[in-house]
Order: sequence, then structure tokens, then C-alpha cells
Amino acid sequence: MAYVIGADVGGTFTDAVLDDSKGTVIAAKSPSTPPDYSVGVINALELLAEQLGVSLDEMLADTHHIAHGTTSSLNALVMGNVPDVGFLTTAGHRDSIYIMNVEGRYLGRSADQLQNVQGQEKTHALLPKSHALEVIERIDRDGNVVVALDEDAARDSIRQLVDQGVEAIAVSLLWSFRNPVHEQRIRELVHEIAPNMFVALSSEVSPRIREFARSATTIMSAQIGPGLRDYLGELEGTLRKHKLAGPLLVMQSNGGAVAAPEAPKTAISTVGSVLTGGVIGSLSLSKQLGHRNVIATDVGGTTFLAGLIVDGEPVRSTTTIINHHPINVPTLEVHAIGSGGGAIAWIDNGGNLQIGPHSAQAVPGPACYGQGGSEPTNADSNLVLGILPESGLLGGKKKLNKELAREAIRTRIAEPLGLSVEEAAAAIYAVQNSQTGDLLRKTVVEAGHDPRDFIVYAFGGSGPAHCARYAAEVGVHTVVVPLGQVASAFSAYGLASSDVVLATELSDPSAVPLDPKQAERNFMQLEEQALEAIGRQGLTFAEVKIEREIDMRFTAQLAEIAVPVPNGHLDDNILADAADWFDRRYAELYGEGTGFRGAGIQAITYRVRVTGVLPFSPELPPLATADGPDASEAKTGTRPVCLDGQRGYVDTDIYDYRKLAAGHVIPGPAIIEVPTTTVVVPHDTTGSIDHLGNLTIVPN
Repeated sequence: MAYVIGADVGGTFTDAVLDDSKGTVIAAKSPSTPPDYSVGVINALELLAEQLGVSLDEMLADTHHIAHGTTSSLNALVMGNVPDVGFLTTAGHRDSIYIMNVEGRYLGRSADQLQNVQGQEKTHALLPKSHALEVIERIDRDGNVVVALDEDAARDSIRQLVDQGVEAIAVSLLWSFRNPVHEQRIRELVHEIAPNMFVALSSEVSPRIREFARSATTIMSAQIGPGLRDYLGELEGTLRKHKLAGPLLVMQSNGGAVAAPEAPKTAISTVGSVLTGGVIGSLSLSKQLGHRNVIATDVGGTTFLAGLIVDGEPVRSTTTIINHHPINVPTLEVHAIGSGGGAIAWIDNGGNLQIGPHSAQAVPGPACYGQGGSEPTNADSNLVLGILPESGLLGGKKKLNKELAREAIRTRIAEPLGLSVEEAAAAIYAVQNSQTGDLLRKTVVEAGHDPRDFIVYAFGGSGPAHCARYAAEVGVHTVVVPLGQVASAFSAYGLASSDVVLATELSDPSAVPLDPKQAERNFMQLEEQALEAIGRQGLTFAEVKIEREIDMRFTAQLAEIAVPVPNGHLDDNILADAADWFDRRYAELYGEGTGFRGAGIQAITYRVRVTGVLPFSPELPPLATADGPDASEAKTGTRPVCLDGQRGYVDTDIYDYRKLAAGHVIPGPAIIEVPTTTVVVPHDTTGSIDHLGNLTIVPN
């Protein structure tokens, strides 16, 4: 038996999903264990083995591979919890990363912040100036060596950084994406002086034009590279001791995995790896259900995440932003806010109720966990409202204390606002649904789509409790909760569904019409690099797929769009069609008439994406079919539940998902309890179970 396992390490819980070649899918959930998250991974894997009725060693000996996603890299960057890093760049260009070009004024800022020009500050320096040094060298825009590398001066700079105690060195030289020879030589010099020093080269991490973005991406990759290397090395060592047969893969933000030994080399590509797992899981499920347009929503313990699938393909981006700095790596486009189940409710200076972005996380956790937390959270509100069972989470393994939840809400929210505890809890629930709805509106509408054309997929530990309401906020009529064993661990299901995906890039700015021979040479070079890299992954693939694209823009504009280009021989007509596609897509995104073809079109960056398709990926097994729609045999009783502050508490039917079958219909209001999550079917909706065990919620 060959197993595939996805392991998703979140800020609050660690999830794991296992499937096999016969269609078995099981899931497990265990509290995350900061600072050593590997303990939580092993705990979750042991729970999977327990369900199989085998030992951990026996399960791992039959495992084809483990796909692992973690928020640790992202959290480290966001919170600035990174080691000291050195930076080497071309003489005269050190201050680029502090000046931040004009981008430092607008990247990562809301519309209100952009209008407040006087209040804008560039306060997010990636490293102190004492750690940023220069080397004497110069390569021109065509890749020609104009000034040879002064190796003696470079050694002096390297020794200064080593003496300052840096744990990694980032190297980003001018025009190195055209010719990386000087960056590669500097790495050799670093290892002559400090053999174990982690080194990140911009020509490998982000070989794109634009100096500031390339340097920032390389520095951040160096900041998380050593920690990722050490963590993955220790985790893989532990897994090998437990007889893991196949490789450990690490999810990347581009929606595909990479072998663990390869991941630290371009560590920045793993930022957001957990965020993309849910989108990939949704893509897998949407193919089974025949859904082309999907909003994937994941409400975990810490964050609310939303990503799009449009016309059967996940929406991708070439850049993301952290702390006002650009990260130039291919990624699935996922929007996030701190509004998970553990998000803390608080009152601002204006007396307004706010939810998040701070979270109680796994430690100390929400007040109802009884682990010392005193701040009220979404989970505390849901317990007071009757949405969560007092018997606890994880099938009763995680006990909940309702009185502690009530006390936290009373002292921090209810009394300051002059409300009862129940009214305050209902207000927290309403605000949570409203602000998650706002993120969906931003995700869908601002991308030029109509929400009514989409179906919401809702998962994560808290997503099923809120999904019907936040979907209604944006006018989506159909919600699918992927139940069975995977509802709250759906991102881990996505990890187990992922293939190996590698991307190579090359910036070669030129005006349209393009030279077909030069474009084909660029793509051939990138394909050779990508195929060589995928051969190092240690896996046998069912198929290897190659995709090409070119980032294009109107001349002198900033907005670039990735344009698909067919494989094989290129000619003038094919490249002209690509330019026409860009013109049409620009109008779709920004409005008819916003483009100006007369200004000309430029091709900026060429990209090749190679996908190694793994032998099998998980599919939800079919569910037994009910004799009719009546689901009363799955009812376990009733309890007072408040889903609407105006309606108050209503005696609500409670269902055990494990007793439901395909074809059962559940009229709202109802609560469906799954060992790892709780689903709310509001009073004005109806739920039904499909052939795979998914719950579909629609308005009456």
C-alpha cells in the first residue's frame, strides 16, 4: 500500500491528511507546538497511524511521499523574527534597499494610507546599514563585464560581515540576472572564509529586472533560509528514524511542492505555502464536482484566507508584498486577514468592536481552552452562542470551558459596550462575518469578477461555522463544505493533492513585435534549467508538463500581466497573438478603454513552469446513498443556538455528520457536528449531502 500524506502546520493547529491508491482519505488534527513545530507534525502523523491501526513506523515505511506546508517562514518575516543577515551589492548601490524607490510609498498600503502622504514612513528596513556592504564590480545591461570583480576587496567585505556575526549573506549585484558570474564567484569567496555560511544569490532566487525588488527578495530569502534548512533537516531526520520511505516535499507559494533539500536554496518560494494548500485542494475537488469558478476560503485558528479558481485554473501572481517590500517569486494569489477562530475581539479608541488581526494562537489559545488565555476570541463567541459544543473540539479531546469564555467576553466586550454577554457574543459573530465578507469582495470584485458567477468552498476549523453568512455578504448563492474527514484539514488535503512545480525566469526587456528566434532561445534556456531541477527531486513522475508565459506591459506602465505562450516553435503570428491576448486581458482587468495600444507593448520577463505530475492524488471516496431526503436518523438532539442577534436563541437541531448519507437534506437552522469542525446551516438556507459527502448550502 502506498500512502501520500499532507501535513499543514498552522499557528494554532497542525493538520494531516492521508490517502492511498484505493481512495481511502483520513485526517487528523493536533495542536501546533511552537517553537518546535516538528513535534506537532509527528503528533498528527501518529494520529493518522492510529486510525489505520498500524504503528507510525509501519505507516511511514509505506508512504510514497509527505508534502509539508508551514507558516513559520511567513510568520518570521511578518514579525521580524529573523537572524542577522549580511548584504553585498555593487559599489554605489547599497542604499537602494533603504530608498526603496517610489515603491516604498505605496506597496502594501490601503487606499486610505496612500492618501495620507504625510503619514507615510519607510520604517521597515530589512537590515541595518552596518550589514550592507559594497563590492567593486560592474556588469552592463547586455551581460558584459565592464569592471572585473575586485576579489581582495570582496574578501574584506565578507570578513566584516562574518566578524559581525551574520548567519547568512545575500548577494545582489547590478544586472546579475544577465550574467551571474560575479555573484557565483562571491559565493565561492564566502565559503572560503566561512564554509558553512548560508548564501543567497539574486541570480538564483529572483533573476528579474528591477534592482530594489530583486535585492529585497534575496535578502528575505537569506533571512529565512538558515531556519528553514535546519528545521527541514531535523524533521526529515526524525521521519527517517521512523522509517519514512519516500521523500519529504515542501509546498511552495506557486502551488507546487519541491524536495526538502532543494527548498532552502530559494527559501522565499515557500512563504505562503500553507496559504496555497487550500486553493490546490479546492482545485482538486472542483474537478471532481465540475465547478469552474470557485472562491476558496479557509478560516483557521489564526487567519482567514481567500483565493480564486477562474475557468478551472487558479489565479496566479508574480509578486507579493510583506511589510511594504516586494517578493518577486511566482505565487498563487491568496488574500489573508487575521480573522481566524482564535482572532481576538477588542474595542478601539472610538468604541468600535474589532476582530483581529492578533490571535490567541495555540498558546495560550482562546479563553475557553483553559490554558491561561484571557482575551475573548471568535471561538469563545461561538461557544457562548451554542455553535460550538460544550463537549469540546477534536471529538471531545480538546475540552472547552463556557464560563471562561463568558467571563472574557463580559469583561472585555460586554461591559464596556453596555451589552449582555449574549449580545456581545452575537456582535462578535456578526462582525466576523462582515469583515470576512469584505475580504471576499476585495478578492473577487476588485479582480474584475462577478461573485454571482462563483461557488464558495469553505473549510478550516472555523470556516464551516461562518461560511453561509460571509458568502451571502457578497451575493454568492452556493456554498460547498468539503466534509468527510477533510473539512477542517482541507489545506492538508491540498498539500497531499499537489504535484511538484518549479518555475524558472529570465528578464529580457524588449518591444513588441518580438524576435521569435530570441524568444525561443529564452524559453529553451529556461526549460533546460527547469527540467534539470525537476530531475533532482528524487521522484518518479507520471507526466512532466511544461508551460510558458511572458510578463507584458504597456510601455512605461507598471502593471504587468503574465501572458501564456504555446510550447514548441515560435513565429511572428504566435507572438502577435500573445500581444493581442495581453491587450484583451488588460481591458478585462482594468476596464474597456484603459489600455493604449498606440503606446506600444513591452515584454519584460520570460517564465517557464514545469509540473511533475505525481502518480496519484487523493479523491474523496463516495458516500453511501440514503433512502430519502429525511435526515432525522442523524439527529442527536437540540440545543439553544443564536445565529442572529435579533432572533436570539432558537432551539436548533444538531446532526452527527457520521450518520448522514448522500441525498440527505438538512433544513436550517441546524448545526452539523464533525469531529474536527462544526457547520452552521442558517435559518434561511438548506443543506444537502452529495455523493462525496460534501455539504452544499443554498438559500431557501
